[in-house]
Amino acid sequence: MIRSHVLVCAGTGCTSSGSEKVAAAFEAEINKAGLADEVRVVKTGCFGLCAVGPIAVVYPDGTLYANVTQEDCAEIVSEHLLKGRPVTRLVYDETVQGDTVTSLEETGFYKKQVRIALANCGIIDPEDISEYIAMDGYQALGKVLTEMTPGEVIDVIKASGLRGRGGAGFPTGLKWSFAAAQPPGKKYVACNADEGDPGAFMDRSVLEGDPHVLIEAMAIAGYAIGADQGVVYVRAEYPIAVKRLQIAVDQAREQGLLGDNILGTGFSFDMELRLGAGAFVCGEETALLTSIEGNRGEPRPRPPFPAVKGLFGKPTVLNNVETYANIPPIILKGAEWFSSIGTEKSKGTKVFALGGKVNNVGLVEVPMGITLREIVEEIGGGIPNGKKFKAAQTGGPSGGCIPSSLMDIKIDYDNLMEIGSMMGSGGLIVMDEDNCMVDMSRFFLEFTEEESCGKCTPCRIGTKRLFEILTKITEGKGTMEDLDKMEALCYYIKDNSLCGLGQTAPNPVLSMYRYFKDEYIAHVRDKKCPSGVCKDLLSFTIIAEKCIGCTLCKRVCPVGCISGNVKEAHVIDQDKCIKCGACVEKCKPKAIIKA
Repeated sequence: MIRSHVLVCAGTGCTSSGSEKVAAAFEAEINKAGLADEVRVVKTGCFGLCAVGPIAVVYPDGTLYANVTQEDCAEIVSEHLLKGRPVTRLVYDETVQGDTVTSLEETGFYKKQVRIALANCGIIDPEDISEYIAMDGYQALGKVLTEMTPGEVIDVIKASGLRGRGGAGFPTGLKWSFAAAQPPGKKYVACNADEGDPGAFMDRSVLEGDPHVLIEAMAIAGYAIGADQGVVYVRAEYPIAVKRLQIAVDQAREQGLLGDNILGTGFSFDMELRLGAGAFVCGEETALLTSIEGNRGEPRPRPPFPAVKGLFGKPTVLNNVETYANIPPIILKGAEWFSSIGTEKSKGTKVFALGGKVNNVGLVEVPMGITLREIVEEIGGGIPNGKKFKAAQTGGPSGGCIPSSLMDIKIDYDNLMEIGSMMGSGGLIVMDEDNCMVDMSRFFLEFTEEESCGKCTPCRIGTKRLFEILTKITEGKGTMEDLDKMEALCYYIKDNSLCGLGQTAPNPVLSMYRYFKDEYIAHVRDKKCPSGVCKDLLSFTIIAEKCIGCTLCKRVCPVGCISGNVKEAHVIDQDKCIKCGACVEKCKPKAIIKA
């Protein structure tokens, strides 16, 4: 009889840190200790706390071990699993109080989270359908097929207030109703699992940790609109997600939960995977559908919208993974339950990939209406090294920044739009006082400029010209007229581009210029980068009074621009200096400053 489970994170983040070897080491040590019949090792999905991976959690007590190595496994098995004594020095530090290990749910990272889309991630074996079923999996599908009409399903989704989690926030039930209203015939249910935003890994984590929730939700959507075919468009760069999703599809077919006459109800629905080549523009719905059809991923003019004329010219419902992950819980628990979470116009929760200058980098799911301050300071654990929070970028390269002055803003669709940002798919990048906002806007713009499909001139040429202006500014060659040109060009691109990529590409530039205009002006008028990031505007100087003449800086300089004798003040030749910063890192008395 199994008395304990060791759950090891096998998501992409922890896998890259060696969690597969950790799981194997646990199994070897458990066998060696004679516990094979009592303890089971489960490779599960993302726990969310990516900053301290690889992670292993021992149940039933729920003790979380952080930064686990292969060498740690023997001690955990001998002390914890054999003798019942958690190895406190290896336990996640926020759960340790003296010799006592407290609940993980009471830590700063978890206690304000509400997990709906991520409910099963880090709990079940994603490659075992029986574990999903044990967590009420496929009950929602059974309910709609045996107790509800298609119209009633759509009414529940409408009443829940669920909005698309892929970026635009369009009401999900309303989108489904448009497709359902089309004449009977061939229809499709499609899933956007392309997730191209830099730093975003929300959908990937759901696919890796709970793939059956997507299958169940897409089958429910198929029933609601009258479709018998589903297609998941997933990035080929997500090998773990692709593997687990395919395993889940095969298992669902074997159990009669996909295919003909599901659960004996007469409803038939099947699905397949299509791998994307990593084009950011394929996050736009019409470009994604074009790519599935085997063509170059380029957007189409709208209308007609996909709900009327989508995949292969047929009515199509398209949502992203996170949106679908909310469907089964809504069907089982009701629209009123879901709509009681969040704000008046933004219901439920939102999953964010929390990254950048924050201690608890990871995956979080929070109720709509939570403040940015709560996410950064409480869940995220604050800024490393005592630095000051400067801004957060939401919505990836299509979004905008939230400055420190608006840190108490409640995060929902409308509030973010009002301040020039957007929810996007859920990337949330934290920046501190060392980040240059001009450089950051250039960074995001460079990404969208490279990812433009080139179909329309405003995006193809406009983003290139805009990137050139930003580069000119970061090199200290910009003029005040360039700032006016930059702003005017941003609005032109937004107003005239064909699809969402071009229409939102200028957002980071506009929002950072709106809240950090003084930094742009400093780059142009004073030829200075206040954050000390833009190399062309930097100069390194040795303070003679602090220099002890140790020669360390001179020895590491790659271009030999530092001169001086032992125990004498050194000097940097500004004409030769390439501003690499190697001298600053080596200077023990901190005698070198950059300005």
